Amino acid sequence: MRRPLKGAFVILEGGDGSGKTTQAKSLCSALRREGYKVHSTAEPSRSAAGRLIRRKLLHGKKLSPEVEALLFAADRFLHLESEVRPALAAGKIVVCDRYMYASFAYQGAQGVDSKWLREINQFAERPEIALYLDVPAEMGLSRIRRKKSVLENLELQQRVREEYLKLVQAGELTLVDATQPIKKVGENIFDLVTCGLRELEI
Repeated sequence: MRRPLKGAFVILEGGDGSGKTTQAKSLCSALRREGYKVHSTAEPSRSAAGRLIRRKLLHGKKLSPEVEALLFAADRFLHLESEVRPALAAGKIVVCDRYMYASFAYQGAQGVDSKWLREINQFAERPEIALYLDVPAEMGLSRIRRKKSVLENLELQQRVREEYLKLVQAGELTLVDATQPIKKVGENIFDLVTCGLRELEI
């Protein structure tokens, strides 16, 4: 088969319970079976800032959304420098579970100015392929067996979905219907990604 001659940055976004983490893992496995070199990663990352986010924000006391946004931007900067850019330079397909669009959606849903959110993330390059796994907030939360984050509540998740759909309408994200069976969602994602990769090939 034809293979890309350069790296590509692939993002999977979605609200809580959308299945993006499961689908990211499935996508990486499928791409590897096709002969692609793949680097799997996620945000929050494994950086010092990412560990702080996981410990304090996702499992601890709720912070102001502006502080959340700054912490995520700091982690994103470290993540790109230490992990994403080196993998892309090595010609790998980088599959990332959440990226800057999550900041636009989650902190935007909490009233943070969208222009400011973009300004503090202006260092972050655009991915070649960015998908949004869409499910109604009620369905997403019903899929979560136990609460893992202070951000997992229905009202917020409904607003988060609205923000993500704005990004879809603006052409920044491609919508995937994640209410379908897991296997079907995975097939749709794989088709979208491989089609996008073929378009990037020289």
